Amino acid sequence: MVHQPSSQARLSPTSDTQDTADMAMLLAPRLAHFAGVARTEHVTRAAQELQVPQSTLSRAMVRLEQDLGVDLFARHGRTLSLTPAGRTFLASVERALAEIERAADEVRADADPTSGKVAFGFLHTMGAETVPGLIQAFRVDHPRVRFSLVQNYGEAMLEKLRAGELDLCLTSPVPDAPDLVARRLDEQKLRLVVPADHRLAARRRVRLAEAADETFVTLEPGYGLRRITDDLCKEAGFRPRIAFEGEEAETLRGLVAAGLGVALLPPPAFPRPGVVELTVTSPRAAREIGVAWLDGHPDTPPVAAFKKFLLSRRGGLLPS
Repeated sequence: MVHQPSSQARLSPTSDTQDTADMAMLLAPRLAHFAGVARTEHVTRAAQELQVPQSTLSRAMVRLEQDLGVDLFARHGRTLSLTPAGRTFLASVERALAEIERAADEVRADADPTSGKVAFGFLHTMGAETVPGLIQAFRVDHPRVRFSLVQNYGEAMLEKLRAGELDLCLTSPVPDAPDLVARRLDEQKLRLVVPADHRLAARRRVRLAEAADETFVTLEPGYGLRRITDDLCKEAGFRPRIAFEGEEAETLRGLVAAGLGVALLPPPAFPRPGVVELTVTSPRAAREIGVAWLDGHPDTPPVAAFKKFLLSRRGGLLPS
């Protein structure tokens, strides 16, 4: 059936993006009113249910039809019935309103003080032991708070903070950026990891300069630990010869165990056979671990609670 166009159309359909946005803004405030009138097929009853003046609702429906350029109702005295165009429009409006209601329920649930959600990012090297221990301790007092967990390297997590995909992240080095707030929480010593049969393996301590002639395996450029490795080697008086670049510390340990190089790494969660981990005495080899969040970004109650918890762990964030 052909839809009968209104003679007072104000805005014609268009494929232009801006006009589409303008149409959505024009129609959105009246969609719930339309659905209420369509459901009751009676302006007076709909006005009572929606708690708006009948005259306001009547004018809104006339204006809606004018804006669409289509008759949505056939009028029979005080009662109404949907035209074919009205039934088509109602089906989409009900889906849109249901989706809005679902989204509202979701964000309210995420912000709930007792059962809300925290989007939390952290370094790969903190995923095996540190983060599970932190969440376990936090949930003693907040047993129903949910977490969306993201493991990544530092720069990628900071971009997710800026994009609103994360509430908080543990990262290293501690960022210094005008749009972020960051707090130092702890320090983690780095070790020179060598194969078990390496010439230095019988030692307990080593100066980093003693590895100047070694081949290194490192994380890829862009990772905080890679930057720290490069800086420490420079401080020790050499530029590392890189044989392999990876994305995870434990993969690098495997490469070291296979005799493919040495690496500067934080302590493992569990001892790795085939490697020896040496304390670096010079230069001081350590990385700072901090928590960062977007400056000016309002916290939901669960995010605020977890942030407070993390800040309370200053100096005791990492397993001993």
